[in-house]
Amino acid sequence: MSCILHIETSTNVCSVALSQEGACLFEKENQEGPQHAAVLAPFAEEALSFADSHAIPLDAVAVSIGPGSYTGLRIGMSTAKGVCYGRDIPLIALPTLQIMATPILLYHEELPEDALLCPMIDARRMEVYCAIYDRSLTEIRPTTAEIIEKNSFDDILATHPVYFFGNGAEKCREIIKNPNARFIENIVPLARHMLPLAERAMALRHFENVAYFEPYYLKTFVAGKSKPLI
Repeated sequence: MSCILHIETSTNVCSVALSQEGACLFEKENQEGPQHAAVLAPFAEEALSFADSHAIPLDAVAVSIGPGSYTGLRIGMSTAKGVCYGRDIPLIALPTLQIMATPILLYHEELPEDALLCPMIDARRMEVYCAIYDRSLTEIRPTTAEIIEKNSFDDILATHPVYFFGNGAEKCREIIKNPNARFIENIVPLARHMLPLAERAMALRHFENVAYFEPYYLKTFVAGKSKPLI
C-alpha cells in the first residue's frame, strides 16, 4: 500500500497532503499569501509525524513542478528533495496545470463530452501560464505563456466549449466573450488534488532524478533592481 507525501507551492497557496492508496490521510493548507518559507516545513513535518506515528512507511514524495511562482516552486522542490534524500525514496513530479484540472474532472459532472479544460495561472499584467486538455487530460495545446486578447483561443472556441479556471482566468472573463467560453471560480492548485496523478505515476514508476530535477519555470527569472538606500 503506497504512501505519498504531496507538496504544492506554485501559487500564493501553500499546501501539503499525505495519502495512502489514493485516500487522503492528512492535509494542511495556507491561503493567506506567499508564506511558503515559513509554513511549508512545519506542514511537511506534521505530515511525516502523522505517518510515523501510525507506522505508515513513506514510499514517495510528489511535488508540483510549475509553471508558477519562481520562489514558491524552488521552496517546494527543495523541501521535496530533502525528504527524498532523508528517507531514500523516489521523487514524483506533477505539472501544476494538470493538478488544477483534476478537481474539475472529479467534481463537475455537468461537463459535456467535448469540453476542453484551460487552467490558467496569473503571470502578471495580461499574461497567463496556461494549457488546454481534453477530459482525459490529453494535451490539446501545450503549456505556454499567453498574452490574453479578445480573440485568444478563438480557433478552439469555434468548435468546443472551453472551461477556464484558476487565478489567471479571473482577468480573462471581461476579455474573452465567445459564447463557448465558460468560467469556473475558486480553483487553486492544492496538494489533495495531486492524489490521482501521483498514484498513477507511482504505479507506472515515473520517478525523477532527485539530484538534478528542476521545476518547470517556463520563463527565465529576472530579479528586480534593488532601490537605492537613502
